Amino acid sequence: MLLVFITPLVIINTGIVSSIWMTFALYILSGFGMAGIGMGIMHDAIHNSYSKNQKVNRILGYTLNLIGANASIWKIQHNVLHHTFTNIEEADDDINPPFFLRFTPHTKRYFIHKFQHIYSWFFYGLSTVSWVTAKDFVRMAKFKKMGFFNEGKAFNKELAKVIAWKIVSFGFVLVLPIIMAPVAWWIIVLAFISMHFVTGLMITTVFQLAHIVPTTEYPLPNEEGIVEGDWASHQLFTTSNFSPKSRLFSWFIGGLNYQIEHHLLPNICHVHYRKISHIVAETAKEYGLPYHNKHNFVSAVGEHFKMLRQLGRMDNLRAG
Repeated sequence: MLLVFITPLVIINTGIVSSIWMTFALYILSGFGMAGIGMGIMHDAIHNSYSKNQKVNRILGYTLNLIGANASIWKIQHNVLHHTFTNIEEADDDINPPFFLRFTPHTKRYFIHKFQHIYSWFFYGLSTVSWVTAKDFVRMAKFKKMGFFNEGKAFNKELAKVIAWKIVSFGFVLVLPIIMAPVAWWIIVLAFISMHFVTGLMITTVFQLAHIVPTTEYPLPNEEGIVEGDWASHQLFTTSNFSPKSRLFSWFIGGLNYQIEHHLLPNICHVHYRKISHIVAETAKEYGLPYHNKHNFVSAVGEHFKMLRQLGRMDNLRAG
């Protein structure tokens, strides 16, 4: 995946490609590698499950920085908030999108949401462009207020690291090609956006299929701010699997079709999910707990489409 991401960009940066269509093709190919890094390398590494050696995990976690995002911010947003408060409004940042998207029945519904099952996919494609340019800084400011980053010099030092990594990434992926490639600068910019559109659409869709579907629930805390039930059961109620028999697809998306196993056992490398999924399913059945699963990717996409449509048309859905 690292080679799929880096090699096309190296070819572009040599200046030997003068074809517009080849430039786009190379950037889009790099986008597949970027998606593979996001789902199959950095995701395990930042969960400390890629290797038993924590130095290896830390180094491979920086592959997220290489593609323009930031490992430290992702760890808070994903490992801490999403995995602890899955599908809980405001606490889980994954279901707190801009106002024109509605991912939970507990947020206000606007007229525009009636069409979100149609237009959401376009914004999924733009998600990583937003992520690498603005969202990291917005989240960093938010997490500082939440107490995740120390005040003063420590925060400024972390901010300097974020900016430095982005300069390196954008320099290699965008600035250097503009300088070196024998095509117009706006062609490079459009190809860069195309690369991110491929990455964003793949990554966002895969993550959404696990939680924003009709079978998952959206629990709310009680008056004391406590969510009833235990954490493990909560993961089963709020998470869904898909395409369990597709090994090639599972390899490409870093085992994220086994989201239930990942949420219950995030410290285990994704290469083991398929083998342990039968144990998890049998244990859930034994205790009368759900084990949501769609047999293929297409049906899972259809369920997500249906959920987006329901959320856009109804104020009160089953909330859990």
